[in-house]
Amino acid sequence: MSSSQKINGIAFACAAAIVGSVMLCTPAAAQSNVTLYGVLDAPVEYVSKMASSPPTLNNGQVTYQQGGSRFAMGSIGGLSGPRWGLRGTEDLGGGKRAIFVLESGFGVDTGVSGNGGRLFGRQAYVGLQSELGQIMLGRQYTPLFETLANFAPLRYASLYEPVGALTGLDNRSDNTVKYSGTFGGLTAMAHYSFGTGVGLTGMTPLAGAGAGEVPGHGRDDTGFGAGVSYSANGFGVALAYDEWHPAIVTGQSGVQRKAAAALRYSIGPASVMGGYRWGSTEFANGATLSRDDFWWAGGSYQATTALNFQLGYYYWNIKSLRLGATATEGNPANPWEVAFVADYAFSKRTDVYLTTAYARNAGVNFDSSNTGFATGYFPTPGQRGMTAVAVGVRHIF
Repeated sequence: MSSSQKINGIAFACAAAIVGSVMLCTPAAAQSNVTLYGVLDAPVEYVSKMASSPPTLNNGQVTYQQGGSRFAMGSIGGLSGPRWGLRGTEDLGGGKRAIFVLESGFGVDTGVSGNGGRLFGRQAYVGLQSELGQIMLGRQYTPLFETLANFAPLRYASLYEPVGALTGLDNRSDNTVKYSGTFGGLTAMAHYSFGTGVGLTGMTPLAGAGAGEVPGHGRDDTGFGAGVSYSANGFGVALAYDEWHPAIVTGQSGVQRKAAAALRYSIGPASVMGGYRWGSTEFANGATLSRDDFWWAGGSYQATTALNFQLGYYYWNIKSLRLGATATEGNPANPWEVAFVADYAFSKRTDVYLTTAYARNAGVNFDSSNTGFATGYFPTPGQRGMTAVAVGVRHIF
């Protein structure tokens, strides 16, 4: 063997030894996964007595716009809000994981992004998870919203469960730190938002679109809350609280408080549920914007492996309402609504449905001055009731 061959052989052996030692000292790559998921839900809907545009507010007086019946394709989905998203985990060892969710809402009818045009307006958070629970940071649902989800008769159907009236307009909040832990049948949650990002309370716009995080005014648009639920042997119970500090003027925040309790019982193919939500909203000067009680009851019945029925009744006792800090306090007629769903599943991922609702003293979904007409069912002048019916198809992937 020549001297050059010996040198090359020694160099190769040294390189192999170095690479081998590096590989031995490098930790094994963490296991991770990313899942693409989504829901496509497209209804065709008929609505009676619906205005062509939102009502306006002038000096504490609401002016309703003209309109009539509408027959159209809905953009917010029927049983589920259309969405697509990415969720993932990385195994950090020792029972710990990194987690994330990015979720985008859109209209199936047009493909336009929902949630004010945000790319990931439904959810966007990152966090850490262990056997003690998980900590998540970003845009998320509040504990009040999540805790009551399994106690809602229509499971928060886009049509026609009045979720905004029940859980508040801040039920999805920006800048949020949230803890969630499940221990057997018990689930506990708590959150704090540095600025919820909700742009209005009732029909009143907030300073800076409710973004909060203003230097020197740390209370503006912040929120916090907690929820706990227990489920075992067909029985479930839930308690939740939410507080939000909307600021109409920078440095002058009001306060909205909601507290709720709910029960659920399932036996065989049938489930019944009901609950109560107390609510109070005050302006920065202490004047009452609204004081209300929300009641609901309903149930579901799995008639066959493919056919499911759901029925919900909702009553909103609006004890007082003031549409402006200096406006006269009023006591409007109390809205109530009944909603029904018949859902037929072709498979685990594709189903068709019929859903209908009748609302009194508000638009369907309890769209009214209290919610800033946020769900899009604007009543016409002098309206006392609104009827809606929709048929649709849903695909889950």
